[in-house]
Amino acid sequence: MNGKWMGLALCTLVGWLLPAAGVAQVVCALGPGASSYKPDGNQRPTPDAMELAERVNTAVKTICSPNCPSTALLRNATAANLMLVAEAGQAKLIYAPQFFATAYERYGDGAILGILAHEMGHALDDAMGAAWVKSSWTPELRADSWAGCTLARIELNAGDLEASLAALAKYPPSAQPTWSARLPVLRIGYTQCGGDGAKFDRGGAGVK
Repeated sequence: MNGKWMGLALCTLVGWLLPAAGVAQVVCALGPGASSYKPDGNQRPTPDAMELAERVNTAVKTICSPNCPSTALLRNATAANLMLVAEAGQAKLIYAPQFFATAYERYGDGAILGILAHEMGHALDDAMGAAWVKSSWTPELRADSWAGCTLARIELNAGDLEASLAALAKYPPSAQPTWSARLPVLRIGYTQCGGDGAKFDRGGAGVK
């Protein structure tokens, strides 16, 4: 991993809607300016980004297989930091290179894994359900619960788990409840999917 990424901000839930053919629907954007996104600027991800996305994707497949949402990772300098976009029946994770850089430089790999897990959480929530995912939770909390599940399946070491939680706390969705409301939901997803609750508690203890 190198430090060739920059930038990060907040997530604004736009809503998971089935788009018309050929029309991109922004589901969630981690930052302002989604209206400035230009799809023709999409490019292949860097090897660093792809490596981390593959770790998330492998974990997600253990949760939803054989009915996993179809996803692709792309980079685009006009993206609103990190975006989940639905287009032609496929979910696209589109990141601005400057977005990932600051997250990585501050927290390392764990930050990127946590942020990607949250965005994939929206896709998982749309694709499937689970008894432990409460219908009373907001869409963002449900995405957090699936993010916790995904982080458990990645089997992060203690340092990367702490970094993931720190990044999720540092860069919250704008429509999201406080961290004190999010952390228990992340923990539920983490433990329901095989994660060690004590390890999670240690990782989240110092996160504000």
